[in-house]
Amino acid sequence: MGIEKLENKEEKQEKIVNMFDDIASTYDITNRVLSMGIDISWRKKGCDKAFEILGKERLGQVTDVATGTGDLLIYWKEQAKKNNVEIEKYVGIDPSVGMLKVAKEKVDFAEFIEGKAQKLPIEDESSDVISISYGIRNVVDRIEALREFHRALKPKGIVVILEFTKQERSGLVHKIVDFGMKKVLPKVGGFISKNYEAYQYLPESIEEFLTTQMLADELEEVGFEMKYTKSFSLGISTLLVAQKR
Repeated sequence: MGIEKLENKEEKQEKIVNMFDDIASTYDITNRVLSMGIDISWRKKGCDKAFEILGKERLGQVTDVATGTGDLLIYWKEQAKKNNVEIEKYVGIDPSVGMLKVAKEKVDFAEFIEGKAQKLPIEDESSDVISISYGIRNVVDRIEALREFHRALKPKGIVVILEFTKQERSGLVHKIVDFGMKKVLPKVGGFISKNYEAYQYLPESIEEFLTTQMLADELEEVGFEMKYTKSFSLGISTLLVAQKR
């Protein structure tokens, strides 16, 4: 049964987590191949923009939600050094035990906690920054998660979201992008990971997701002020940065 066809929220969320457990060992290499490495620049842009908006030389905690294998935490640390920002503590949160196992093996400077975006295992107003890259689309109770981000952020804290938002495509170039996302990506991702269902889920989940404006509206509704949005690579990926009011 496909993930998008499941009606029960808990069942659907559990199936998504199990899927990420299954592809954890090949997740990094598959990402690099599918994005041709360009996703690294998208992640770094999100970090830099957060530092720019905050305008501080010292931050207490950066929390990466749906951290997966910990990729974004590595870029948070790298970009903090380049921006002359000192960060006291890095925390990665993910419901997938398989993903966290990989993260702990490659990132030795962060604390990793098993947990869900919609019920963050961290204190109120404990983080200066909360990030989530290509994960909010996989959270079934998305509004609950956004409220949790707001709760856990310090006043004027920043949330950084990178995601494949739904696009209204027209013209030849966009048809080529759609063909790549719906036909090529699932086959390549499935071949590398040996889990074809996981990478068939990706374009299906994008099709079922929100537009950039809809996601920005939800952030505003739960108490954030939008500070920055940027689409990359013909709208394949979108960066949203918002600040807690």
